[in-house]
Amino acid sequence: MENIRNFSIIAHIDHGKSTLADRFLELTKTIAKEKMRPQYLDTMDLEREKGITIKMQPVRMNYVLDSNFYILNLIDTPGHVDFSYEVSRSLVAVEGAIILVDATKGIQAQTLANLELAKKQKLLIVPVVNKIDLAQARIEETKEEIANLLNIQKNEVFTISAKNGTNVEELLKAIIQKVPSPKGNPEKPFRALIFDSIYDPYKGVIAYIRVVDGKITNEEKIYLMATKEISQIKELGYFKPEIFPATELKTGEIGYIATGIKEPRRVRVGDTITSSKFIEVQPLPGYKEPKPMVFASIYPENPDDFDLLKDSISKLKLNDPSLIFEIEHKEVLGRGFRCGFLGSLHAEIISERLKREFGLTLVISTPSVVFKIINTKLNQETFIYSPSDWPDVSEIKEILEPWMRLEIITPTNYLGSVFDILKNMEGKYIKSQPLSQNRVLLIQEVPLREIIIDFYDKLKNQTQGYGSMNYELLEYRTGDLVKLEILIAGKKEEAFTKIVPKSRILNEGKKIVEKLKEILPPQLFAVSLQAAIGGKIIARETIKAKRRDVTAPLYGGDYTRKRKLLEKQKKGKKELKEKGRIMIPAKVFLEMFRG
Repeated sequence: MENIRNFSIIAHIDHGKSTLADRFLELTKTIAKEKMRPQYLDTMDLEREKGITIKMQPVRMNYVLDSNFYILNLIDTPGHVDFSYEVSRSLVAVEGAIILVDATKGIQAQTLANLELAKKQKLLIVPVVNKIDLAQARIEETKEEIANLLNIQKNEVFTISAKNGTNVEELLKAIIQKVPSPKGNPEKPFRALIFDSIYDPYKGVIAYIRVVDGKITNEEKIYLMATKEISQIKELGYFKPEIFPATELKTGEIGYIATGIKEPRRVRVGDTITSSKFIEVQPLPGYKEPKPMVFASIYPENPDDFDLLKDSISKLKLNDPSLIFEIEHKEVLGRGFRCGFLGSLHAEIISERLKREFGLTLVISTPSVVFKIINTKLNQETFIYSPSDWPDVSEIKEILEPWMRLEIITPTNYLGSVFDILKNMEGKYIKSQPLSQNRVLLIQEVPLREIIIDFYDKLKNQTQGYGSMNYELLEYRTGDLVKLEILIAGKKEEAFTKIVPKSRILNEGKKIVEKLKEILPPQLFAVSLQAAIGGKIIARETIKAKRRDVTAPLYGGDYTRKRKLLEKQKKGKKELKEKGRIMIPAKVFLEMFRG
């Protein structure tokens, strides 16, 4: 135990977490040089394509310092606000955290949020400024920002270049010297916390664990305290970063147990694993359940794929416990799931993973927040998770919607551009606070619906990538909102239904039908696109019919032959139009989903 160090790297997106982890893997010779690749711990194709970490990834490294052998357990974490639950779970499993800050961008909003999470766990904080090799690096200014934030001296802040490896070995040595060894009692009965899990078709659910007390061998049976499950261990071991079998796991170590359990719902993140011999031990505190911020409905394009979708979502839930889902049914779409996400990026990533990892083609509704409706008859409060469940206006006494505390960090020279974005939103300015000579923190209160679709992209565009944001729930407040319905070829498309402020119904309706006109493939007949409020059409566009020259194969001949073919085509188009619903490709839903 004295020679174990457990720590995480936490930072904002693109501040160099994964690159620093690469250097640690090289220094400790965990990965052979010929096998090394950039962002080694980002194992999903999706992570590499988007350039962001989506899943936390543990790895065990060995290192010798002053003739002493050390086991270093590192957990690399995501940086986007939508994946903050990944960060919070990783921090419960460690004793120390590297706070990594990009020298060209300084402290970002998510850096502050992650720092608060680390402080709540009372972790040893190691402050680090990265990218000091870049010409535009503001090293001293960034060190001063961090020193003021942590109330420490500037010389206590490490400066590194993760890309070039500058000062990285000194940082690794400092982690060994500064981060405390794990606490726990090797003599007590075995107890371990499940902080993550994945599904394996042969080994069942593989639980990622942090051993708190005692030890476990691969010949024992385990007991899951929350679900009261007993199972024979199939395999246990640690991460190199691929799973690496071992004979036992001891106090303070981070590793995995292949449970052999094939039903994902029977293994829960936050549960305590003990030996079947010690089922009366006290369970560990576990995790606070995350509250979903955004809801969207997910349906299989082929109704026969419902069971596959159900199985796929259950397996993703293992790997992402912040995903919430329950079955729902819609007349047009059939059976699907109403899913709760931590944000719109989180929802987009889940839909992409379902498509790539399980081969599903999906229909996805526009993301919406959860509203509260006070009804007129009984004065009861009802939660509305989907716009399709919105009651008739005569039944509504009051509408309540979630408001957020929005924190934006921006360079002062982009302050005007940020205010331009904010003035077009409903919201309430709270304060601005300088972080340094060139950077400022803005705090605003806004409805959640204003920031779930494309606000982050707008902020990045207006600040040339230097702006950052973080948000947290404040309370529910009264809102003047209505249900906007979209009709395609005269039929309501529930997936595009949206709840909007009364003051913006015309703009929103026009925006949606215009975008649909751009991305919906043309048919052999003209397709009407309409936005409606309570049956009243407020915006309309038409997709012109796709033209096909049916007379092209004719080589001369009299005109009557051509006319017959054209009449036949006209009749066919009319029949097609009367048949009903247009098949909308999955990519159209994704495009509308992104806003």
